[in-house]
Amino acid sequence: MRAPFALVAAAFGLLLVATPASAQRDPAYAAARAAGQVGEMPDGYLGFPSTPSAEVRRLVDDINIRRRAEYTRLAQTSPAGATVEQVAFTTGCNLIARTVAGERYMAPDGSWRTRTAEPPMRDARCI
Repeated sequence: MRAPFALVAAAFGLLLVATPASAQRDPAYAAARAAGQVGEMPDGYLGFPSTPSAEVRRLVDDINIRRRAEYTRLAQTSPAGATVEQVAFTTGCNLIARTVAGERYMAPDGSWRTRTAEPPMRDARCI
């Protein structure tokens, strides 16, 4: 099972999905992220460590829809024959690794953690 993830990681290891960069320019997204209302999940999507407001939910739903579209596009052009889920997972590994102190992320056991100066807890399949 490690081989497909290694192929995907090699193909998309430094992938920066356009959606997070553009979303981070959105003051509402930046505020929600800084307040710990949203966090990165291992599946490559944003989630909610606590019950979100309707506005935050709409914002995150929109970002996740755009992420899914990008993962689908990348999977379709993957020389390794990656699935959408593999691309999303690999991106999730990378996005969690790039969180900064104070940001929230989901640990492999499903619990929400706040990033410290230490590396975040990631799935053992992340490379």
